[in-house]
Amino acid sequence: MNQPHKTTKLKPVVIIGGGLAGCEAAWQISKRGIDVLLCEMKPSRFSPAHTSPLLAELVCSNSFRSDATGNAVGLLKEEMRMMGSLIMEAAAATAVPAGKALAVDRTLFSRHIENRLAAAGIRISREEITRIPEDSLVIIATGPLTSESMAREVSSLTGDEYLYFYDAISPIVEAQSIDCAKAFRASRYESQGEGDYLNCPLTREEYERFWTQLAGGEEVPLRDFEDRHCFEGCLPIEVLARRGAKTLLFGPMKPVGLIDPKTGKRPYGVVQLRQENNAGTLYNLVGFQTKLKWPEQKRILKMIPGLEKADFARYGSIHRNTFINSPTLLRKTLQLRSNNDIFFAGQITGVEGYVESAAMGLMAGINTCRHIAGEDMTPPPETTALGALLHHITNADYRTFQPMNVNFGLFAPLEGRVPKKERGGLYAERSLAALKKWKELYVP
Repeated sequence: MNQPHKTTKLKPVVIIGGGLAGCEAAWQISKRGIDVLLCEMKPSRFSPAHTSPLLAELVCSNSFRSDATGNAVGLLKEEMRMMGSLIMEAAAATAVPAGKALAVDRTLFSRHIENRLAAAGIRISREEITRIPEDSLVIIATGPLTSESMAREVSSLTGDEYLYFYDAISPIVEAQSIDCAKAFRASRYESQGEGDYLNCPLTREEYERFWTQLAGGEEVPLRDFEDRHCFEGCLPIEVLARRGAKTLLFGPMKPVGLIDPKTGKRPYGVVQLRQENNAGTLYNLVGFQTKLKWPEQKRILKMIPGLEKADFARYGSIHRNTFINSPTLLRKTLQLRSNNDIFFAGQITGVEGYVESAAMGLMAGINTCRHIAGEDMTPPPETTALGALLHHITNADYRTFQPMNVNFGLFAPLEGRVPKKERGGLYAERSLAALKKWKELYVP
């Protein structure tokens, strides 16, 4: 347990980075009556993957994944709602149809967050921060696309080398260019209703032709300083294809749970498209993140039935993502071990995913307030999703530490032998009860 410590640093709390984690941290601090300065380098400078001047920009996908509490990420979202999360509020207000998943209109999502932060009186600086302030408490939430100057600052601060992996972005197509005579609307395993996904079915012959071209597609060459190191949960589609002729059929192109109404049968393979915005004018190719050159993407993806005349609003891309070796550097409070007045939040801590990133911003914000007040900083129990994530990033083997999505494998195990189909519900029941008790004790 960390001992209460009354900080001598001056206000305001400075948050570096206006992504999901930074915005969530700013919200949590501000609503507890503490002055905040949120620093975001856009629009004066953009990372290689960002294009919008708005805060909390969603880059890789517009999906926050499953919303069911029997699923680990769905449970994490419910815990965040219990803690008054701004990110979860914005997601609910700007949701678009996505079956059992929570997906949002990206632009409306970011605008909702900006409006709420402005209404709360949070000051926002639109200039790049190249030095870590020494006269304030600081939360570093610069994300996986941390600028070179800030990366040098953090590297100097931690005295530790950076780890990195490569994250890829899926293409987006214009809805009106999809041939709906070939695609069908359905959600996996749901026989009733129209369904939230557009599905492009492939016969065995169509799949094999597509796979051959995809596996042999020409990629954008890496720059001199880059070395390929892909996160297993977000591999480029062509990398998956090269692992075997049928690998995609057990991954993003699996047909299980889908029946083509034109044939009354399950397709050999399928490409799912998910609505990207409220207007329904854009759809992204689910699981089709790619490093292929743009002309190759256009050529190969147009082999998919229904996308022969697709107009691409955005091609896929890949970029370097940076994170610190948190097991050696951070306490469970997300404070730097060598400096209690510096916190880290978001994906730079080694969590993976929008929800996980925002969750670490939530905890960094709450812990900053507890630190200022000299209050007990006991973390949530490891039976909760928040506690399990904190425990993982601060207690994993530092020699093999890699980014991780929330999953039940990180939680303290259930007692006794529990049937697999009952585990999710029991994890959720135990977690929410434990978080409720912890909140009552430590987070008024």
